Amino acid sequence: MPSRSQSRAIYLVAAMVLLGVEVLIALFVNDSFVRPYIGDVLAVALVYTVLRAVTSLRMTAAVAIALAIAFVIEISQAANLLGLLGLGDNKLARTVLGGSFDAFDLLAYATGAIVIVLVERAASERGA
Repeated sequence: MPSRSQSRAIYLVAAMVLLGVEVLIALFVNDSFVRPYIGDVLAVALVYTVLRAVTSLRMTAAVAIALAIAFVIEISQAANLLGLLGLGDNKLARTVLGGSFDAFDLLAYATGAIVIVLVERAASERGA
């Protein structure tokens, strides 16, 4: 079983890989499935891996926080928070925080949380 510092390094590498994949999706994929839904699944995993890399949170707490962050961002889209802040036309803000509410995004985020739990359990059983 890896030490805590080794685990943090693994999560940091995973976060960097996920960030790279997310950037590639944002830049080069413009479809109706991978970008909106797979990207959202990966976004929860990205936040989770960052949390595990920089905090001492355990899996359950980190998954819950990552999922809560995703849900809050999606709900802020329903409330038009970017528009209220005057950032509705800001491309970076819209890319990072999204521009429109989609209930299916909530399902994608929940799917991301489930995938995280399954991967972590499999890794734990493998002794990683």
